[in-house]
Amino acid sequence: MTPIQQHAQLDWDDQGRPRSRVFDDVYFSDQSGLDETRYVFLEQNNLAERFAALADNGRLVIGETGFGTGLNFLCAWQLFEQCAPTGARLHFVSVEKYPLSPQDLRRALELWPQLKHQAEQLLEQYVAIHQGFQRLSLAGGRVTLTLLVGDALEQLPQLDGQVDAWFLDGFAPAKNPEMWTAELFAELARLAAPDATLSTFTSTGWVRRSLNAAGFQMKRTPGIGHKWEILRGVFIGWPDQTPAPPPVKPWYARPTPLIGERRALVIGGGLAGCASAVSLAARGWQVTLLERHAGLAEEASGNPQGVLYLKLSAHGTALSQMILSGFGYTRRVLEQLQRGVDWDACGVLQLAFNGKEAERQAQLAEAFPRDLLHTLDQSEAQGRSGIDLACGGLFYPEGGWVHPPALCRWQASQPGIDVQPHHEVLQLRRVDGQWQAWDGERCLASAPVAILASAAEIKRFDPAADLPLKRIRGQITRLPQTIRSQSLATVVCAEGYVAPPRLGEHTLGASFDFNSDDLTPTAAEHAGNLQMLAEISQDLVQRLNADTLDPQHLEGRAAFRCTSPDYLPIVGPLADRQAFTEAYAALGKDARQVPDAPCPWLNGLYINSGHGSRGLITAPLSGELIAAWLDNEPLPLPRSVAEACHPNRFALRALIRGKASD
Repeated sequence: MTPIQQHAQLDWDDQGRPRSRVFDDVYFSDQSGLDETRYVFLEQNNLAERFAALADNGRLVIGETGFGTGLNFLCAWQLFEQCAPTGARLHFVSVEKYPLSPQDLRRALELWPQLKHQAEQLLEQYVAIHQGFQRLSLAGGRVTLTLLVGDALEQLPQLDGQVDAWFLDGFAPAKNPEMWTAELFAELARLAAPDATLSTFTSTGWVRRSLNAAGFQMKRTPGIGHKWEILRGVFIGWPDQTPAPPPVKPWYARPTPLIGERRALVIGGGLAGCASAVSLAARGWQVTLLERHAGLAEEASGNPQGVLYLKLSAHGTALSQMILSGFGYTRRVLEQLQRGVDWDACGVLQLAFNGKEAERQAQLAEAFPRDLLHTLDQSEAQGRSGIDLACGGLFYPEGGWVHPPALCRWQASQPGIDVQPHHEVLQLRRVDGQWQAWDGERCLASAPVAILASAAEIKRFDPAADLPLKRIRGQITRLPQTIRSQSLATVVCAEGYVAPPRLGEHTLGASFDFNSDDLTPTAAEHAGNLQMLAEISQDLVQRLNADTLDPQHLEGRAAFRCTSPDYLPIVGPLADRQAFTEAYAALGKDARQVPDAPCPWLNGLYINSGHGSRGLITAPLSGELIAAWLDNEPLPLPRSVAEACHPNRFALRALIRGKASD
């Protein structure tokens, strides 16, 4: 795994302009950074004309090397708002090894009052920017920024998307040669859409020749300010003499984008369903959200307080990457909600309750930056949490608790979403290119696209019946706050968790029961939760008078978590299982083969499920992932992570193991 990401180290000159200490170079021209950006990047890529020519639901994707202060992004966004039709969208993807801290970004952007409208929105969403893919949704979903935080040659090869215009804006080649290599230019070519344009402030001969060799037709053009010449060009195609990048394996390739009406039905009104609906609605889709209960978030998404807790690995696993990207995305969405009632960034403390846990925490503290997580000794942990504790632990300053129903209701209230409660879907039929949702007697809704987001209940539908989803019962206990328990200032976790009070109550939980199908809360599990509380803090037990409480009379609720065997969510397009097995039968004999048969997709059918106890962190970003597939956009996650979450992984493993079904 890459060493931990750090923020950019800056020096500020007497004009208040930032300079990189690492690369000993300026972030923008000392004459007029704004004019230079507009001339070098916006004009040379003909962006004003291209924005104006977009269809009403069209989109332009800009890619950039070197996000820096975000100046190029904000200028492109401002021009987009001036020129593009109302329904069009801008997608901006930028790679940055050393992102600015929020404080430095604010200071740098104060230099450009002309961009205040865009800069304020960016600064509001510029939270939890950590290693890997970080997606920001701006301008009511009309502008998407995907930051790839890390080394360009680690991040760009994982990008799945097509770029219409490239901004090459790393520090000067002499100062930062790693950003100007043939290897990097080959990635730009791999990601380039047909006729993609490219511009850069440098006119260095070897840069021009290397870009030409990668498939771009570059030419020098007059510069601006003290730059005599700059480079602009167009992608003319992958060079004949260079081996083409290997094609994506057909079972992970994108289904052919649907054309025609942009309507979808989503089955399930919990975190996964509401997230799927809001991501599509932000792209101009009309969404019908079918929920069998009277309201949203009435099952596992209905707990009064869920925890934004990152169970990470120091080894950069697919799950760890998903959690880092998903945590950042959810944290930014929560900025739209009411703090203190709907959510609170009070921090999360994971206690080092035994030697093994303390060792794991020490490894994590070495692998990740301090602003994401850091260890606290016993006295620091007590000071932070406001209660007495037997040990220290790992603190996540940006974590906290969320009231999941508030998040679901906010998402489902966005324009373009029609919520239909008391609509239980028992059967799915495909008729004349439409997915029809039936309750047995009547057709409740139909659309070209259907998204199954009702946790383990999706197994009632034939196309999803083979997916290995399992249900785990969990029960939480609601404890009335006392005058003394109000001092609890952070979420504290050991085997379970306890949260600071929300509307006069603490949430305590949650139990794990793999065998019970009954959702009636039990006194035995309330007693088990009280035992977990005692393991977290004897002091808090006393503050809550918990040792005097009768488990028979406690309030709480039980629900089923829905999880997959590898603990990754199951997100993406569904294939016809039998046709899949026939198309790729050869894998049973030789797993290294890549048959060229196209995947037998069930056109327009997607799934968003299997989030386990991490739904707050993984479901919202999974909604973005589905929307990106449907709208043929750059994916919000590394390709390897999207593949690790793909529904086809189970059918594939079954074939390779020589079993017809999982």
